[in-house]
Amino acid sequence: MLRLARSSSALASARRFASGASGIWRVGVLGAGQMGTGIAVVAAREAGLDVIISDVSQEAVDRSRAFVDKLLAKDVKKGKITEEVKDKTIANLSFTTDGPAAFTSSDLVVEAVSENLQVKEKLFRDLDAHAPDHAILASNTSSISITKLAACTGRPEKVIGMHFMNPVPVMKLVEIIPGLATSSETTATTVALAEKMGKTTAVANDMPGFIANRILMPYINEAVMALQDSVGTVDAIDTTMKLGTNVPMGPLQLADFIGLDTCLAIMRVLHSELGDSKYRPSPLLIKYVDAGWLGKKSGRGFYQYES
Repeated sequence: MLRLARSSSALASARRFASGASGIWRVGVLGAGQMGTGIAVVAAREAGLDVIISDVSQEAVDRSRAFVDKLLAKDVKKGKITEEVKDKTIANLSFTTDGPAAFTSSDLVVEAVSENLQVKEKLFRDLDAHAPDHAILASNTSSISITKLAACTGRPEKVIGMHFMNPVPVMKLVEIIPGLATSSETTATTVALAEKMGKTTAVANDMPGFIANRILMPYINEAVMALQDSVGTVDAIDTTMKLGTNVPMGPLQLADFIGLDTCLAIMRVLHSELGDSKYRPSPLLIKYVDAGWLGKKSGRGFYQYES
């Protein structure tokens, strides 16, 4: 496979091996949505890394930049960070619409686009063509096989799952998912990077849904089934689970925050890959997604939200 624009200079090599446990100086994030932007902010602010956020949409890049400015200004106002930290974080971030071609000097690239296997496979082929030979290619996928994505590249030993939780600046966990061919060095480097970003890691086997969504999504799906079968109202279901199990958010509100399209995509992966009817997506969930009621991001899901 032809690869473009490889960075093999002595300086780049020296920087990689002098940078401590993680071996990472420059991070790329492909996808300027909420997840990608959150990952980029944490890498720039907590780890102090140079970060490029790349998308093919100028509108997405503009929204990402505005989100960063708003988030950092809010954190300064709340006393969580200083003006100096805010300015340094902004200086560490750059934005582009070059897509995968932006990462010719990145040490690690995190793909953070929609939960669609075909889309991700194409992007991993493109990333493999543009990223330097030494670069690790990570996916923020919440359910798709890392082994499948790795097979699209000429560097399967350097492909890994790095599943951040939403919202990334707040949630402490990152699931690390090695594929079948992922090297122990790649796993160790990725774990070290996540810890440098202030996260706690859990290593999961490359099975559908990994740990978090293998447990979480059937729980959400069953809540939608309960709503569909009129077991309780939206408020009754969420109140029961919040007060009855001492969780901060009920399953239907949580689904709205995750995105109902994302929940449906994950349930479809679980159902198709594991073949068990218990993972069949709720017809009501499918209906909401078909209607464009995707949750908080669309202004309506199981709840309605102000624009």
